Amino acid sequence: MKVVVVVLGKLDKLVKEFVYRTSKKRQLPDADAREAGGKIFTFGSYRLGVHGAGADIDTLCVVPRHVAREDFFSDMHDSLNSLNEVTELTSVTDAYVPVIKMKFQDIPIDLVFAKLNVPKVPDDLELRENLLLKNLDETCIRSLNGSRVTDEILRLVPSIPAFRTSLRCIKLWAHRRAIYSNVMGFFGGVAWAMLVARICQLYPNAIAGAIVSRFFRIMYQWNWPQPVLLKPIEDGPLQVRVWNPKIYHGDRYHLMPIITPAYPSMCATHNVTQSTKKIIEEEFKRAAEIADKVMIGTGKWSDLFSKHDFFSRYRHYLQIITSSDSATRQLKWSGMVESRIRHLISKLEGVDNLYLAHPFVKGFDKVHHCATEQEANDVSHGIYNLKPISEKSGTDSSKSGNENGSNTIYTTTFYIGLLVEPRAVGSTTAHRQLNLSWPISEFTKLVKSWDKFDERYMNITVKNVKCTQLPQEVFEEGEQRPTKLKRTKPGGKAKSNTTTTEQPIKKRKTDKVTDKVDTATDQPNKKRKTDKVIDKDDMTTTEQKRKSDKVEINGSNLESN
Repeated sequence: MKVVVVVLGKLDKLVKEFVYRTSKKRQLPDADAREAGGKIFTFGSYRLGVHGAGADIDTLCVVPRHVAREDFFSDMHDSLNSLNEVTELTSVTDAYVPVIKMKFQDIPIDLVFAKLNVPKVPDDLELRENLLLKNLDETCIRSLNGSRVTDEILRLVPSIPAFRTSLRCIKLWAHRRAIYSNVMGFFGGVAWAMLVARICQLYPNAIAGAIVSRFFRIMYQWNWPQPVLLKPIEDGPLQVRVWNPKIYHGDRYHLMPIITPAYPSMCATHNVTQSTKKIIEEEFKRAAEIADKVMIGTGKWSDLFSKHDFFSRYRHYLQIITSSDSATRQLKWSGMVESRIRHLISKLEGVDNLYLAHPFVKGFDKVHHCATEQEANDVSHGIYNLKPISEKSGTDSSKSGNENGSNTIYTTTFYIGLLVEPRAVGSTTAHRQLNLSWPISEFTKLVKSWDKFDERYMNITVKNVKCTQLPQEVFEEGEQRPTKLKRTKPGGKAKSNTTTTEQPIKKRKTDKVTDKVDTATDQPNKKRKTDKVIDKDDMTTTEQKRKSDKVEINGSNLESN
C-alpha cells in the first residue's frame, strides 16, 4: 500500500504540472497559472477500502475550466509516456468514459478526466456539491460520477466495517465464478458494491456472514427489472439526464438495473444482455443454495468459491483472435475489440436455436516468436497449433513498435460459450442449424470501422472450436481438460473422460452434433474442403435429459485481414 500512496502522490504532482503548462499556453499570468491547481481523486475499490493486489486503481484528474480534454489526451499522455516508471500506456478516447490506462511503477492505473467550470482547483476541493456539475458536458459528468458514487455509497451504509468485509467476500465469489466484468455484460465493481450496500441497509445490525447469506437469497429472488436503489432518485437542479424508464426509451431495456445514488443517477449495469442475465441468475441460485446449507450446518463456505467450469461447460465455443505486430498496438486493438464483444453477444442472441451466448470475462495474451514470415502470417490468422512456434505468455511491456523483429506476433484471444436450445418435446426434426454468419460478419465490420484500425498490422479471426480443441492456456495446472469420447459400436456404452465442477443432471442419452463449417478462410492461400466433424459429448450443466440431437453450425470461421 505504501507504493500505491507514493504513486498517487507522483500522479498528483504530474497533474498540477500539466495544468500549469496548459495554463501558460492559454496565456494566463504566471501567478494565476500556479494557482490553477488540479487534483487527483481515487474511487472504485481502492476508495471503498476493498482493493485487491494487482487490481486497477481508479483515479480521477480534476482540472479548471480552461484545460480541455484534448490537452489531457495529448500533453498529459506525452508527459506520462516520457517516464521510465510508466509502462503499457494507452489512451481510450472513444470509451463511454474516456480513460488513460497504464502501469505506474507496476501499479495498474485507470486515469479519467473531468474539468469543472471554475478558474482553479484547490487541494481542499470536495465533489459532493451538485452545483459543481453546472455547465459540464455529459462526458465530464460521467467521469465525476465515479468518485461521487463511491463517496455516496460509504455515506449510505450503516456499518462500513461490515460492508467492507461482505464486499470482499462477494467480489472474491464473483471473480471465482467468472461473472465480474462490466465490459463483458456482467456486473462491475461499483454494481457489486451497490448490491452489498443495499443488503447492509436492509440488515443494519447484521454481521458480515449474515449479510453474505442474505445477499444471495435476496438477489436470487429479486424481481428484475425492478431497480436496486440505495436512496430515492434525486431530480436535482440541473438540466442533465437522470435514469428514468418512464421518460427515456433506452432505459426501459435495462435488464438488471442497479442505479447509482449520486446525482445524476445512472444505470451501472446497462451492458447486461439476455445471456449474461441468465448466467448471473443461475449463479445467484447456486450461491443461495450453498449459503442456506452453511447456515443450517450442512455445507461449507469453501464450496461457494469453487472455480468456474466455463471451459468444460459447453460443447462449442467461439474463439475470437485479435493480433498485431507490436505490443503497444495490440494493447489498443485488443482493448477495443473487447469493448465491442457485448454487441456480438446481443446479435448472437437473435440466432435461431441458440439459447445462450456466454462470454468469458477476460482475454488470453500471448507473444509468438515466429521463425518465418509464413508462421507469422499463420499466427495472425489464428493458426498456431499446427507448428511448433515459440510462444510466451503475457504482453510485452515495450512502449513502441515491434522490437523483436518482423516475425513477432502479439495475440489476445477471447471466448464465447454456445448453448443450443433443447429440442422441443416430440420434435421429429432431423437436425437444427445455427447460422452465425450474419452476427460475426456484423461484428467484424464494427471493429474494423475503428478509426485506428490498420489492416497492414492488425487482424481478427473468429472460429468455432469444440471443447476438446481448446488450447492448454485456458486450463490451470492440474485441471482436467475435456477429451473426446471413444467411438463405440451400436448398442455399446461410451464413457467420457470429461469432467465438470458441476453436473446436476443424471445419466442421459448422448447428444449428436454435426459441425459443417467453411474453414477455407483460415488459410487464404490454400483451398480446403469443408470440414465435417462429429462430436458426441455435450458439456452443459443446465439442459435436461433429451433425445439425440443434431446441430449444424455455419459461418463461424470468418476473418478480416
